[in-house]
Amino acid sequence: MAPLRFSANVSWLFPELASLPARLRAAGSSGFQAAEIGWPYAEPPEALARAAREAGLQLVLINTPPGDREKGEMGLGAVPGRQAAFREGLEQAVLYAKALGCPRIHLMAGRVPQGADRAAVRGEMETVFLENLRHAAGVLAQENLVGLLEPINTRVTDPRYFLDTPQQAAAILQKAGRPNLQLQMDMFHWQIMDGNLTENIRQFLPIVAAGRRRLQRLCGLRVPASRRHGRGLELAAFVLG
Repeated sequence: MAPLRFSANVSWLFPELASLPARLRAAGSSGFQAAEIGWPYAEPPEALARAAREAGLQLVLINTPPGDREKGEMGLGAVPGRQAAFREGLEQAVLYAKALGCPRIHLMAGRVPQGADRAAVRGEMETVFLENLRHAAGVLAQENLVGLLEPINTRVTDPRYFLDTPQQAAAILQKAGRPNLQLQMDMFHWQIMDGNLTENIRQFLPIVAAGRRRLQRLCGLRVPASRRHGRGLELAAFVLG
C-alpha cells in the first residue's frame, strides 16, 4: 500500500491567520505537502499559486462557488432556477483550478429551498443536478479536470443540504454516466448519516476519486485549539501517494 500523505484544508486550519496565502505558507511550514481550499475566490489566483509554490504545496481540491451566502446558499448544482449561476461559478472554478494546478473541483449540490419539503422537490432537484453535472463534466474534460460529489450530513452539519448520503451520490453518479465525475469520501458525514463505515467503504470505494478520502472529527486526534473551528476538528484529506 502506498504511504498516506495529508492535505491541509486551509479554509479551516490556521484560523489565526487572516489570509489564505498566509495559511498556505503556514501549512508548508508545518510539513504538509498538499492543501485544499474550500472557496479561494476572495484572493487572486496568482497570489494563491505563488504562495503554494513558495510553500512547496500541491493544491488538490477547491469547491465551486457557494452562491449568495447572505441568502443562505451553499452551492448551486441542484438548485432549481440557478442553473446559469452554477455554470458561471463553474467557469470561475475552472479558471482558479487551472491557475493553481489543482486537478479536482467539488461540485457543490446546494440546499433544499427554504420552506420546501425535501421529498416534494427531490425529483426536480435531482433533474437539475444531473443537467448541471453533465454540463460540468464536459467543461472539466476539456481541461483534464475531475468533478467530485460530496454528501454532507443533514443531521448535524447542514439540515437542508440536498446531497446527504453516499447511496444518493452513487445513484446520481450512475445516472450522470461521466467518468470524470467521482465520489468524495468524507467519513465524518458518512458515519453521521449511516454508520456502517466498513461496508460503505467497501461498497463505494470503486467510485471514490483517487486521493479523496477525508478523515475529520472522528478519531479523537489532538489538535491545538488554534487549529480547531467551531464545528469540531477539520484535519485533512488523505492523499494517496
